[in-house]
Amino acid sequence: MNQRSSYDGGGRSGGGGGGGGGGGYDDDREFGRTPDLNADAPGRRRTGRKRVCRFCADKALVIDYKDPQALKYFISERGKVVPRRISGNCALHQRKVTLAIKRARQIALLPFTVTA
Repeated sequence: MNQRSSYDGGGRSGGGGGGGGGGGYDDDREFGRTPDLNADAPGRRRTGRKRVCRFCADKALVIDYKDPQALKYFISERGKVVPRRISGNCALHQRKVTLAIKRARQIALLPFTVTA
């Protein structure tokens, strides 16, 4: 009869209760990770200052694909489009920025990728 004991990880192959995820060990301790020192209290997230969309704040700013200097702010050093949560754009302006970056790449004003 093949019975599982309570300490062996729920029937994982390899036997014993030392390694493979069972045995009551916490996963963070098992892999040697340090605890998150930035967490204020358990279950609470750190909230920073809410980023404001620069195009909503200043109506005079225009998203133009022919202006690569303005678009470089929204491209990472590897050539990827910076996400909305990082750049602070609203959804509407993030879509317009992404479209402008794609158009600028097509006419070779911006690179598709940056080689190291």
